[in-house]
Amino acid sequence: MEENQTPLYQEPQNTKVMSVSDWLVTLLLMIIPLVNIVLLFVWAFSSTENKNRSNWAKAELILLAVVLVLYILFFIVFFVIAGNSF
Repeated sequence: MEENQTPLYQEPQNTKVMSVSDWLVTLLLMIIPLVNIVLLFVWAFSSTENKNRSNWAKAELILLAVVLVLYILFFIVFFVIAGNSF
């Protein structure tokens, strides 16, 4: 292929595989309270974000929602049982 020819297919920038250092930075940022939730939403719904990180953030948000619903159900059941015992 000549130097000034463009390839037939060029992989979009946001689909490259994330390196180990990228993942370490991502996980370190998830340690910071409140920043982690904001970043999850930014990474999940940004059209320019790396697809690997975007899919991971979407999965994390789904898990967060499931855990939150389970906590709410647990506390409702707990307070109903505790209220009936008095």
